[in-house]
Amino acid sequence: MKLAIRYTILLVMAFFLSCQSPFAPKPRGYFRIDLPEKSYQDFDTTYPYKFEYPTYATISESEHAQGEKYWINIQFKSFDATLHISYKLVNGNLITYLEDAYTLATKHIPKADAIYDSLIIERNRDLFGLMYQIEGSEVASPYQFLLTDSTSHFVRGALYFNTIPNNDSLQPVINFLKDDIDHMINTFQWN
Repeated sequence: MKLAIRYTILLVMAFFLSCQSPFAPKPRGYFRIDLPEKSYQDFDTTYPYKFEYPTYATISESEHAQGEKYWINIQFKSFDATLHISYKLVNGNLITYLEDAYTLATKHIPKADAIYDSLIIERNRDLFGLMYQIEGSEVASPYQFLLTDSTSHFVRGALYFNTIPNNDSLQPVINFLKDDIDHMINTFQWN
């Protein structure tokens, strides 16, 4: 019996002595994001443009259109994100639209770590433009683009998330949606 008490006391002492390190909380984790399988459908209506967009997205008229025709929102509800598309007729004012698009992209400079731009030149589709990839953990719109035929049509798109920007944790979704936007641009045509 004395031997059992000694082992019990020794076991209790070992337990208390082994737990002397300070408590260290685990780092904050993020929810796992399930990405759907890529598949696309046509947006081909009476609008002056058409393209393919993801089947897991919905299109609605823009609430910010202020009387403008052909402004739409492509909503990615499972990611709480919206791609805002605006359309303008070009009537000798292309420079104004290009400057506005540049200004809207560069407004992110205070929060951006980098802004990468890429030219779009597709002569066979009369499609010219720029893509802006804006990197930074607190950037509100990580991806923007503009498209024009340089004579009649101008389209601008900007991706926004309906959450407080934390693009470090949103990066897998940003990359996923960037691929979808690239597909949209690669299938974009003027009607």
